[in-house]
Amino acid sequence: MDELNSSVVPSNMSSPGPPPLATWNSNGLIPALVMSPCFLLGVPGNIAVIILRPNWQHLSSLSQSLMLNLAISDLLCLLTLPLWIYNFLYNWTLGLVTCKILSYLVYCSVNGSLLTVTALSFQRYLQVVQLQKCFDRVGKKRMLGLLWLIAMILSVPSLVVRQPILDQLWTTCYSHFSSPAQQVAVMLSETLPGIVSITVLVFSYISLHRKVNQAAFFNNPQTTRLVTSIIVTFFVLWMPFHITNMLCVTAIWLQNDSLLKSCKYILSIVRSLILVNSFINPLLYAFASRNMCTVCQKREHG
Repeated sequence: MDELNSSVVPSNMSSPGPPPLATWNSNGLIPALVMSPCFLLGVPGNIAVIILRPNWQHLSSLSQSLMLNLAISDLLCLLTLPLWIYNFLYNWTLGLVTCKILSYLVYCSVNGSLLTVTALSFQRYLQVVQLQKCFDRVGKKRMLGLLWLIAMILSVPSLVVRQPILDQLWTTCYSHFSSPAQQVAVMLSETLPGIVSITVLVFSYISLHRKVNQAAFFNNPQTTRLVTSIIVTFFVLWMPFHITNMLCVTAIWLQNDSLLKSCKYILSIVRSLILVNSFINPLLYAFASRNMCTVCQKREHG
């Protein structure tokens, strides 16, 4: 889910035409301000995780693969941000094909990150709570391949609806829906997988937290803070997007134009918040992972 606006645009606005002279677009200032530190901090942070792999020596082979996959997917998303920042502040001048390809790449990377976080939380649940080993080497590769296949499938709507749109004086790359039904379908396809992922993550980490605190030996304040930060961060950065998406669906269903207009503006901001997760992930899952894996080892040998 990239940081671009979504709206039903009249058909006579689907051709961008000659772009006007580049001037400052104040409407895109807030998303641009959110995305700029994401790029400046997130890119070196994820590169550091990929190269250094901090505290990974105590992780299982599957956990290491998931952590690396998470850093790569976040990095792919963040590397596209300069183009989206320019798109918000000025005009989209890269054409239709680039608009669709870059949008698809962002959706794939964000969906890949979301699914990886979900898989990582469920893997830790199985490892600590159920005491089950997860996948051999071949199974691990198949799981990662399936994860990216699902992410690619979930991202297909962006190839259909993303295109350069001329709106008054601004040409931007965002969603053009042919009908309200198509818009509802796309928004639901974005929201439902996220709700499922959040549910799995909350269930896994709450179960993990309860299990490791059954005995004083596992009562680790650092682990408690890590589990809490993972759940709170995920909720704070993802739930506004899903809530706003559902408000847009409700506005379309009720044919409430004023509510829909407000939702579209809010979406341009809350979609940017998702990108914050891409530079926070290295801190939560890589640099702080040693505390969790220590608990996992104690649980397995206790």
